[in-house]
Amino acid sequence: MSKETIAPVLGRIPSGISILIAGDGRGRETGMLASWVQQASFDPPMVTVAVNRKRYLNDWLKTGAPVTLNLLSEDDGKFLKHFGKGFEPDAAAFEGLHLTRAANGLPSLSDAMGCLEGTVVSRTDAGDHYVYVIELTEATAGEDLETGKPWVHLRKNGLNY
Repeated sequence: MSKETIAPVLGRIPSGISILIAGDGRGRETGMLASWVQQASFDPPMVTVAVNRKRYLNDWLKTGAPVTLNLLSEDDGKFLKHFGKGFEPDAAAFEGLHLTRAANGLPSLSDAMGCLEGTVVSRTDAGDHYVYVIELTEATAGEDLETGKPWVHLRKNGLNY
């Protein structure tokens, strides 16, 4: 395998930018920037989300755990700045943001392009990441769902963020 030839090509695979929100089941909630999100099934509707193994959030993403996945538009740079730095488990991850509560009880970003709610159904080892399969149960459209452009991420190098 030649990582030098794989890296530039792999990095050009487009991926949407989203904010994955989860809770620990005991009142703590957080959000993280997720750029490896992909639809995986039509029936039932499912997506996959990759999370670096080093993130504490993996301890919260157990089978049956609820999540919200907030889709960002190209105009949602404030979320990239806010969530890009990451948060410790007890940090106030949503301070200064407009939120609503999704049907599953977790926060939803009011200003996002849209919000998908779901439940973790499985986890797969994938090298330095875990890939979660999430079955979708609800969705809320943001104001710019029809007119906004989804934020698509392309990397120059497919071997790092």
